Amino acid sequence: MSTPTKTVKTSSRPIRALAILALIIVGLLGTALIQGATSVKLGLDLRGGTSVTLQPRASNDANKITSDSIDQAVSIIRQRVNSLGVAESEVTAQGSGTNRQIVISVPGESGRRVVDLVGQTAELRFRQVLAESAALGGSASDTATPALGVSPEINAKFAGLDCSNPANLQGTGTDAPTDTIVACSRTGTSKYILAPAEVLGRQVSKASAGLDAQGASAWYVSLTFDGEGTKAFGVLTSRVTSLPSPANQVAIVLDGLVVSAPVINEAIPSGNAQITGNFTQVEAQDLANVLKYGALPLAFDRGEVQQVSPTLGSEQLRAGILAGALGLFLVVVFSLLYYRALGFVTVGSLAIAALLVYLLFLVLGETIGFTLTLAGIAGAVVAIGVTADSFIVFFERVRDEAREGRSLRSAVESGWVRARHTIIVADIISLLAAVLLYFFTVGGVRGFAFTLGLTTVVDLLVVFLFSKPLLTMIARINFFASGHPLSGFSDKSIGLKGASTQMKSTATSTVEA
Repeated sequence: MSTPTKTVKTSSRPIRALAILALIIVGLLGTALIQGATSVKLGLDLRGGTSVTLQPRASNDANKITSDSIDQAVSIIRQRVNSLGVAESEVTAQGSGTNRQIVISVPGESGRRVVDLVGQTAELRFRQVLAESAALGGSASDTATPALGVSPEINAKFAGLDCSNPANLQGTGTDAPTDTIVACSRTGTSKYILAPAEVLGRQVSKASAGLDAQGASAWYVSLTFDGEGTKAFGVLTSRVTSLPSPANQVAIVLDGLVVSAPVINEAIPSGNAQITGNFTQVEAQDLANVLKYGALPLAFDRGEVQQVSPTLGSEQLRAGILAGALGLFLVVVFSLLYYRALGFVTVGSLAIAALLVYLLFLVLGETIGFTLTLAGIAGAVVAIGVTADSFIVFFERVRDEAREGRSLRSAVESGWVRARHTIIVADIISLLAAVLLYFFTVGGVRGFAFTLGLTTVVDLLVVFLFSKPLLTMIARINFFASGHPLSGFSDKSIGLKGASTQMKSTATSTVEA
């Protein structure tokens, strides 16, 4: 009897899969064009950036300079930088003992803004306003009626405060919560006498930026207090609502400057508040990020901001690119020699994967500040092997099915059913390793992990939306289906020789007894 050719029913739709892939590529390309992204952003080790040294000083007697406080400040600053999407930045403590300094290095020319942001102490206070006066024109003689219950020294200091002096608009972050203070608004247009703080920044549990679409399209920062802060804020707002101006105002003070001083019309027991002050989008988002991760335990004197040269020369960059190109070349040569014409599926898949990765680098560079470093290039080189491994698993499964007597079209479908589980499991393991490395390491290792994880996801997309559909289509071409010696599916290629070949050739015919 003859051995019937086995068939596998399939609902595979290669054209639809290829169309989805095309839409993804067009979408990424369109996004890159809209963003104006024309080149991949390079990291600190490849193109240099901005560096600053922060010299710590105790913000008050309670916050002394210790090794632990320096380490805490490094952790908070690193979180702030990461929250802005600035990849491959370096935040380190240098020196020993209480003489340690914090050095921040950020890739690119936009590092000055980041350095200005992360160095803020973010000491947020909510204080009742005791006196307010305009401070326009740079005159230090702007006076107001002395505030009742305030010492003559504070009144005299208030009268002499010149808010047009830039030195008084820098913010000190050294105001003690229990003190009555004088302070300028951050714009320099007003000055205040402020009562001791009743709500503190450490009592803020959440912070986010928002846009007032119903008003003048102004940006603001929303705050949510913890249980202690909710109670304190409710007591403060309840008490001042019935007081005459300006005592019915609560000043929001950040690092010694008044951001805003709204009039309180009713008690706010909900534990939610807003900080307004004619913010731009960037200012509101930066302030929310600073508050979200808490106040620094120390204040800092900012050193000179400098541009730093790349830590790796062009030779190292060329060596990294050469290693990647050589690895890609060897994979292509092996595929063509071993899989013959079938190897062009590997070449095409690698080309699509490279295109997707490049477009993602462009888009993520503008979206989350992703920068490519030498460690990231290493992750991409490793990904070439991961991608090639997926193809080999699939191709060998197809050959196994063909050796069992299936037609090529049937072998592709049944081989895919068996191969995809292996491919998915292998890529998930690689992705989990990348995620763990990213969240539990710092510096260059995170760049390696991010790139490895990204290219692993790309590998899954390419295998499902390009490699499998393309192999389904070429299985219908007679050159491959007939087992041409150069197709990669000849009897010799799949391991059928001698009697086995003769048996396969007669399996589809009727044998008479």
